[in-house]
Amino acid sequence: MQLNQRAVEFIDNYAAGLAQHYNVVNPSRAFKLTDPQETTLRGALLESVEFLSMITVADVDQLSGQVVSVGASALHTGRNADGRFVKRVGVDGNDYKLVETDSCAALRWDLLSMWANAGSEEEFFQLVQTFSNQAFALDMLRIGFNGKTVAATTKPDENPNGEDVNIGWHARMKTFKDGFQIMSDAITLDDSGDYRSLDAMASDLINAKIPAQFRNDPRLVVLVGADLVAAEQYRLYQAADRPTEKIAAQMLGSTIAGRPAIVPPFMPGKRMVVTPLSNLHIYTQRGTRQRKAEFVEDRKQYENKYLRNEGYAVEVPELYAAIDEDAVTIGKVTEPTEG
Repeated sequence: MQLNQRAVEFIDNYAAGLAQHYNVVNPSRAFKLTDPQETTLRGALLESVEFLSMITVADVDQLSGQVVSVGASALHTGRNADGRFVKRVGVDGNDYKLVETDSCAALRWDLLSMWANAGSEEEFFQLVQTFSNQAFALDMLRIGFNGKTVAATTKPDENPNGEDVNIGWHARMKTFKDGFQIMSDAITLDDSGDYRSLDAMASDLINAKIPAQFRNDPRLVVLVGADLVAAEQYRLYQAADRPTEKIAAQMLGSTIAGRPAIVPPFMPGKRMVVTPLSNLHIYTQRGTRQRKAEFVEDRKQYENKYLRNEGYAVEVPELYAAIDEDAVTIGKVTEPTEG
């Protein structure tokens, strides 16, 4: 597929606009972002994917250090007979470590040609920018939910969800107090199994793993994998014998165990997590962001690249409770009898 002339002109103008925006001579050579440019890019990434804006995404100065406390889960009010009451913030040993992270949003010539033919130059610019920002933002979440190791050279074909790019939230929690916050014993979800419903699963998880003083925190949400939601919807739908019950089954997912329920992008389908969304952190080291955008004719694509030091953390480990996806078996639904 050849790149048509209209797409060539649009991309040349896009590159010129990129150079002007970032005040660089040649955007095809790696360039660092200034502080205001870093802030603008972070804002654009947050806007591109809704779930990313719900969690904590922040810049830090150091490559490693103490996890930043941004929440208000614990009691912060009291008194001290010897002076003013002060609540100590932070958890000893709850550290973060950032690693070099390299993203590349590649746009093939055939796609660029199609976009160029479909609309105006301004619309073309918007499509290129949106594609790149969403690719970078979605990968941040993909790695956060699935990351297990940090490989010197990653293998995306073997690890399609970034399992070897960085250590995500769930993998970090598996090392906290030997995985105490994660239920890993085998369980079955069906009419005759360990749990008959997601409500029962979530309630048991909260009572078993969330400390009593946090269980009524209004910020707690249930993050639930798509496979679990699909199984629950099917079970309720099969059990319903009136139209109103079937509608209720289709609407499942807004709450589980009395808490708001969310199906996050890229979270393993049989995993369940209870935590405040603000408890999930992504850190980027300030001053390390680099961009580069170039035609790579040998690969017949336009490559938009984003290099930085990045990592994941859980602010309050005791406020992260999970049922590991490998522990869950979804059983058969009892079919209704006719007659």
